Amino acid sequence: MSDIASWVSQMLIGCKLTIELFAITLIFSLPLGLILSFIRIARSPKGAISKAIYYCIEWIVSGFILIMRGTPLMLQIFFVYFGLPYLPVIGKYLTFDRFPAGAIAFVLNYGAYYAEIFRGGLLSVDKGQYEASKVLGLTPTQTKFRIVLPQMFRIALPSVANETIILLKDTALITAIGLSDLLKVTTNIVNRTTNISAFAVAAVFYLIFSYILTIIFQKLEKKFDF
Repeated sequence: MSDIASWVSQMLIGCKLTIELFAITLIFSLPLGLILSFIRIARSPKGAISKAIYYCIEWIVSGFILIMRGTPLMLQIFFVYFGLPYLPVIGKYLTFDRFPAGAIAFVLNYGAYYAEIFRGGLLSVDKGQYEASKVLGLTPTQTKFRIVLPQMFRIALPSVANETIILLKDTALITAIGLSDLLKVTTNIVNRTTNISAFAVAAVFYLIFSYILTIIFQKLEKKFDF
């Protein structure tokens, strides 16, 4: 029992980094995903120049999402931390410490995934809602924030919940660049003590965090169930 108590005290230090990475990723990737989803479903404007700008931005966003979803997150972490400093001209301005590099990679990766989830939710909102909003005299902005977004969040919430729990587990990938998160601390304990029971203790931590997230999202789903 004394060994387990010692392990838990060390793992709690690793949990701090895990939770920080999880929170930062969630705080920044959700709004990023929402912005990207709006760009993906935006209508083409009138005018040749406006259309050219629109298609250029839409092409960049689509390419970004394709790359982020089509390549491994660990590879993206390596690229941000090891690869960006070697880019010509701008590389010297893109040198990050380990934690910021990992956080940037996570935010960009999950922003792309959330963007597709939100896009699906936005496309699922009945077009009649937009027509009804016009009849009621609502502006496009009022329609978006009062009518469309609440319905989109209700539709997308189960997928967001699933992706968020995956994010919690994916934080373990940060060990690839040497950060001492929960998994890294646990691995060090196992290497030092040759006792693999520490992995079971770490699994309990992850299960507790996942359970808490599950409860939170269940409450949110009940709140948005209208």
